[in-house]
Amino acid sequence: MVPLISLNNGVRIPQLGFGVFQVPEDQVAGAVTTAIEAGYRSIDTAAAYHNETGVGDAIAGVPDLFVTTKLWNSDQGYDSTLRAFDASMSRLRRDVLDLYLIHWPVPSRDLYAETWRALEQLYADGRVRAIGVSNFQQRHLQRLLDEFPTVPAVNQIELHPLLQQDEMRKVHSAHKIVTEAWSPLAQGALLRDSDITALAEKYAKTPAQIVLRWHVQLGNVVIPKSVTPYRIKENIDIFDFELAQDDMTVIAELDNGTRTGPDPDRFNAA
Repeated sequence: MVPLISLNNGVRIPQLGFGVFQVPEDQVAGAVTTAIEAGYRSIDTAAAYHNETGVGDAIAGVPDLFVTTKLWNSDQGYDSTLRAFDASMSRLRRDVLDLYLIHWPVPSRDLYAETWRALEQLYADGRVRAIGVSNFQQRHLQRLLDEFPTVPAVNQIELHPLLQQDEMRKVHSAHKIVTEAWSPLAQGALLRDSDITALAEKYAKTPAQIVLRWHVQLGNVVIPKSVTPYRIKENIDIFDFELAQDDMTVIAELDNGTRTGPDPDRFNAA
């Protein structure tokens, strides 16, 4: 059973979910169906992934799912955010969304504050159960905290043992913002790391399971992605063991600041 974490408004999110970044539209319904059958109850997509329709096909009629999608950069701004939300909801075939995120701050466009105002409106209207952000740095978050009444429920950021984001996690904790990790396995780079593989042998688990268990014990929400059925099932099978504190320390020492994705301060793709 996947534990649930309470967001700052009382809504609860499964601590481990299924991500569909870079899963093609013609494969995503099958992958999501496999994930649901394996026990996942949280699905994370985005308008920019161009697979919301396939996700909608897979989740139609399935009860008790937590569904997240994200607003793309070119749709930022108050009115355009509301239109983009409607389009995502149509593709997903949902009446109410569980979590809606601003995908990137895009500081060069300086629209994320107006965009947050639109998300607050969607939240006030009951169209989304929780609102949050993705890839926001401390200064982007602080602006929202200074200017708006609603504290983001989640900040979804790149986070893995090579990029542990200790400072951001402290900021999140201070404001009761849940840390959600994308690229939790560093796009597979960690699966060949000698420390990780040694721990996998010690616990009779796979390297991926060791890393995902590390995330869970830190308190992160984590959304691994796969299209391979046995890996989808393997990634959720991490709740029957616990890493010793000494082994958590071994993984903590892997932090070297390596990113697999863009720097949020510089990423301005429209």
